[in-house]
Amino acid sequence: MSDTAADDREPASQPTSTSSRADAVIDRVLSRAGTAVAEGGTLATDYDGDQYEREERAALRRVANLSTELEDITEVEYRQLRLEKVVLVGQWSHGTSEDAEISLRELAALAETAGSEVLDGVLQRRPHPDPATYIGKGKALEVRDVVAAVGADTVIVNDDLAPSQRRALEDVVKVKVIDRTALILDIFAQHAKSKEGKAQVELAQLEYLLPRLRGWGESMSRQAGGQVGGAGAGMGSRGPGETKIELDRRRIHTRMAQLRRDIKAMEPARAVRREKRLGLPNVAIVGYTNAGKSSLLNRVTGAGVLVENALFATLDPTVRRSQTPDGREFTVSDTVGFVRNLPHQLVAAFASTLEEVAHADLMLHVVDASHPDPESQIRAVREVLADVPGADQVKEVLVLNKADIADPETLMRLRARREITIEVSALTGEGIPALMDLIGRELPRPEVTVDVVVPYTRGDLVSEVHRHGEVLAQSHVAEGTHLTALVDPGLAARLEEAGVTSASA
Repeated sequence: MSDTAADDREPASQPTSTSSRADAVIDRVLSRAGTAVAEGGTLATDYDGDQYEREERAALRRVANLSTELEDITEVEYRQLRLEKVVLVGQWSHGTSEDAEISLRELAALAETAGSEVLDGVLQRRPHPDPATYIGKGKALEVRDVVAAVGADTVIVNDDLAPSQRRALEDVVKVKVIDRTALILDIFAQHAKSKEGKAQVELAQLEYLLPRLRGWGESMSRQAGGQVGGAGAGMGSRGPGETKIELDRRRIHTRMAQLRRDIKAMEPARAVRREKRLGLPNVAIVGYTNAGKSSLLNRVTGAGVLVENALFATLDPTVRRSQTPDGREFTVSDTVGFVRNLPHQLVAAFASTLEEVAHADLMLHVVDASHPDPESQIRAVREVLADVPGADQVKEVLVLNKADIADPETLMRLRARREITIEVSALTGEGIPALMDLIGRELPRPEVTVDVVVPYTRGDLVSEVHRHGEVLAQSHVAEGTHLTALVDPGLAARLEEAGVTSASA
């Protein structure tokens, strides 16, 4: 048994808060896209389009009790991660019991998104993780009894485990053990669609797998070394040889190097797409996973991207156009969602995708205002953005989404923050007109004043000035269209290069 007297097992399904109001908040959140995924809780609007991708994703479902996994878990590193029936394990070292409960329920939502069935969950009160088995030998035996009682085949730990901790815990509970990082990587592998996204996820998975390789039996034998290769092996086969685990490591290093080259080779194409958008202000949408970023993108631009009540439902970045109320065009970029303790492998692998935030003119930080602890989600997002060079220089607006179901006291607390805040509901459309007005005010305006006569043969430039600039005056003369307008430096240079004559001197 554990030496800590407070190490009592607490089922995840039983609220630990003594405040009935806090319980009501948690129940409301769990029933509507807060910290867990509600059954059939995905709500769509007319702005979300046909949602064919969601139908495709739901077309293939895992059938329970048909696992082909072997009972022997010694080869777990070399098999594809397959989650079916799981028991969750979490530790509570600081904060309140309500915080620990919410964190474990978020892990349950992640497990359900990965396609598993959560059977039970335990919380342990402990000041520090046990260096051997993470939860201590006594609690590990209790978890083994829980696993046997509910018929689970996997234990998911709500933390990062050292390779030695995971092996020791597997030896006690007698089923497969994975940590939070492996679970998130599995979700990313399922949901990545683009070539770049798949390469980024594979790179992150290999970085995670590399220090966790191990071998048994023949895996530790030498490859054609000394007498192993036989008397007729001849030259080139003598010596100590190479073990299979060393061979696996070398292959992983080779594959990682290839993936890095592939991702770097995709940068020019991304730069070309970005150059095509030059002259248009850009708005980047960031936020915690399942906060409603895709719903907001659909509401603002009519993009029709996938909307699903699941964590990390969309991974690939999406860029669409929209207009401010005064008619100026701008682009909106949706990014991957964040989560507490996002694996550093993913942050590094998705660096090229996250750099879209640094190139933005305005950042819409979408916050789930109905969450019991939205401040922790804000901190988690900013911890990730701190690793993106230049992101801290972009003006930030806190978009308090799901205001229609948020607690009034929570909204009041968030309004008091020093950042610019606005309350919206991407589902009902509440506050969207005010958000568009705010975007129009905060986006940079053209700075270069031009007074030009555009030849009638270059009507495309006149159209571009109307779309991307501010026309102060317009008239028609014999030589062409006389414009006085504010434009960006790039458009002003293109006007000059096109041989447009100036109306003044």
